[in-house]
Amino acid sequence: MPSHVHLLFQAKKENPSALIRDLKKFTATNLLNLIRDNQQESRKEWLLWMFKRAGTKSSNVTHYQFWQHHNQPIEIHSDKFFNEKLDYIHQNPVVSGFVSEPQDWKYSSAKNYWQAVDSVLNIDLLS
Repeated sequence: MPSHVHLLFQAKKENPSALIRDLKKFTATNLLNLIRDNQQESRKEWLLWMFKRAGTKSSNVTHYQFWQHHNQPIEIHSDKFFNEKLDYIHQNPVVSGFVSEPQDWKYSSAKNYWQAVDSVLNIDLLS
């Protein structure tokens, strides 16, 4: 989705909160660098200003705030519950009116489940 991301993941050895923290740090650093270094990004100054402004409103941010600080983690306790959450994630761009079919959303794992084609995302399908 343009404004948020949904993830289903399994933390085999580490604390899930630590994995989310590290993912957010890694992606924020890399995406901010990509924005900063992209000569063709016409909104570069505005985007960096917005991220810097968001950072000034948070006491634990030194420069830019890319991600919101809160997460809404939900422990998956059954296959049925997993499938409900997966369906919700896949239907999200359809319900929002971006696409007609879940597999048409470029960054959806729906392609991995409903079609035997390469997707932008590499995922491990759970059996």
